[in-house]
Amino acid sequence: MRILVVGAGAIGGYFGGRMLQAGADVTFLVRERRAAELAAAGLVIKSPLGDVTLKNPPAVQADKLTEQFDVVLLSCKAFDLDDAIRSFAPAVGPNTAILPLLNGMRHLESLDAKFAPERVLGGLCAIAVTLNEQREVVHLQPLQSLTFGERDGKMTDRVRAIADVMAKGNFGSKTSDDIIQEMWEKWVFLASLAAATCLMRASVGHILAAPGGKDFVLGMLDECSAVAAAEGYAPRAPYLERIRGMLTAEGSPMTASMFRDIKAGAPVEADHVIGDLVARADAAKVPVPKLRTAYTHLKAYEKARG
Repeated sequence: MRILVVGAGAIGGYFGGRMLQAGADVTFLVRERRAAELAAAGLVIKSPLGDVTLKNPPAVQADKLTEQFDVVLLSCKAFDLDDAIRSFAPAVGPNTAILPLLNGMRHLESLDAKFAPERVLGGLCAIAVTLNEQREVVHLQPLQSLTFGERDGKMTDRVRAIADVMAKGNFGSKTSDDIIQEMWEKWVFLASLAAATCLMRASVGHILAAPGGKDFVLGMLDECSAVAAAEGYAPRAPYLERIRGMLTAEGSPMTASMFRDIKAGAPVEADHVIGDLVARADAAKVPVPKLRTAYTHLKAYEKARG
């Protein structure tokens, strides 16, 4: 099975690197700068679960991409999705499975429109990983998982084949017969965390320590959950209880990656993660005043950033 990993950044570099380390046929689709970095230093992963340096990992740039692949693993940011689609389109053949790991749901519409729904799987990951100044992939804590499946819930031969390859990477991969529900649940958690920490410019613990902080965080979770319920994907009780506990853990240093992006002056996924929820809330006539304020805040940041 030939796997094309779009990008060799934090997420793509980690999961693609672990599969390559295990002997899988993995190629990274990268831009010129990243290609030079990989050629010079290799793909370096620093992790509490084991470090590895993969010398000269197979890499290709978009203008040289002519071969078709069995799987395209897509881990770009939402604001790079259109460029990513153009770059990997030549690799998509009649039997190619596209496995996106983006947050939210909006990307599925774009991928379906370009490649047809039957080629696009559902997927999500849970991992804290970043690129450091040396452009090494740094895994920040032992948490790691990658979940995927057919969007209609069926267990197909291609899902089984992908699962066999990913299992060798030893990063907690698993298949799901309810992947859309799981994607919605992650979206509810991520949007609640991102909206709260970005708007308050603080960690969960610092928000909770402020007057009215707990009510604010739980109010954000309630709004995001209400949108999911209106779409037919209300978070299931055990999951909701777990993330409520995470969002109300006193002293928690947890922040969203979007908040870290703001601190770094980087682009953010305002429209994909927050704005799309607000639009769906409006369509369903679900009031989301806190979420709407967070979205306005993020768009103002984008305008100021230029």
